Amino acid sequence: TAAAAKASKVEDVDKRLRDAVTFLPLKDLRFADRPAEGHTWFISSLNDTSVGGGPQHMRFPSASSKGRVLCLKGRHFHDGSWNSYALAWPDALPRDATFMSGLTFVSYNHYDYGNIWHGLSTVFPFVAWHQGHGCRRPPERWVLYHWGELRPGMSPWLSKLMEATFGKPPSVEVFDKIKEDSSVCFEDAVVTRHNEGGMSTERRIEAYGLLRCSVRRYCNVSSEVDGDGNKVNTVRLTLFMRRGGRSFRNESAVVGIFQRECDKVEGCRLTLAHSDDLSFCDQVKLMSATDVLASPHGAQLTNIFMMDRNSSVMEFYPKGWLHYAGVGQYVYQWLSSWSGMSHQGAWRDPVGEECPYPQDTAKCFDFYKNGLIGQNETHFSEWARKVLVEVKLRKIGDSVSKRKQDSIEIGGCACN
Repeated sequence: TAAAAKASKVEDVDKRLRDAVTFLPLKDLRFADRPAEGHTWFISSLNDTSVGGGPQHMRFPSASSKGRVLCLKGRHFHDGSWNSYALAWPDALPRDATFMSGLTFVSYNHYDYGNIWHGLSTVFPFVAWHQGHGCRRPPERWVLYHWGELRPGMSPWLSKLMEATFGKPPSVEVFDKIKEDSSVCFEDAVVTRHNEGGMSTERRIEAYGLLRCSVRRYCNVSSEVDGDGNKVNTVRLTLFMRRGGRSFRNESAVVGIFQRECDKVEGCRLTLAHSDDLSFCDQVKLMSATDVLASPHGAQLTNIFMMDRNSSVMEFYPKGWLHYAGVGQYVYQWLSSWSGMSHQGAWRDPVGEECPYPQDTAKCFDFYKNGLIGQNETHFSEWARKVLVEVKLRKIGDSVSKRKQDSIEIGGCACN
């Protein structure tokens, strides 16, 4: 009788715990005006953790969640206010819950997963977290949210990058096999919502080193030597061009300027490429064989972390960007610093039409956003000459240590 009473009491406690699971909206509009601060409108009731300069993240279960796992009712694509989350004890899940084993990465993105720069900035903290845990356990699935709304996938470029890093293509969960009103609970979940925010410079450089090594291994690229068998005495200059918006108005003239300056530097070799002509591994191979990258501002510059450490980047903008584009125009300067590259400055075209809406910043940016880029032969020549000579001297100076480091990285990608 006592045993039966105890069992009944345990069952009652279990029932109470299951019924006590409270789902809150993923999209908390109280914090809609400050998505990048400590609290965000995504899982707003909980704070992040960061260890040793690593990415800000939440882990479930953990001490901060009091051992509870993360549960979601989050399958809506068009209205994030219909998606919700809750914490539950593993032995007292909601009655309708589906339990998903293994590691799950849950991402919040303020922008999107189609643009490769925006996508990279979102998945990057997961790479750093993975590296900080010894690269021992790849994720079984990804759950992608944009402003609290579920997204079904990521760009092909980003998918290839994650496959190279984690050893298998990312499985993006859309809960299509789950009953519409039921919940999903995860055995182990890592949530990020601040991109690279808060990470130390050292951890950023380490994580981009892991990405660089991973994609070179995935695409079978050796960084020890180039096609000529000797990359130390070669300065490899790549003009990475765009078509359409933010392309050069006279591409052949720009190529001619850089070719003339390259011809003046012993061992300089110029490659001309267009980003939309290249597969993922073609881009990896091109960046791995580049010491100086000259390119218009655009998503194709996201590839710069694939170059050798200390490689150089030269960036070009259409007219109007300096005054109207905001801080977003500096993202590849930031990426250069974070991945250990040398951003050698930018040239901003001063020539072009005046904005017809001088009092409206947003309209003026739209007016200039995809403008064509002209050229200044004198400036381009002097700039190219300075960078090429500097790179030539640097490569001679650090050739021995650089070859050893490349050999180490390509053999086994570094994990903590």
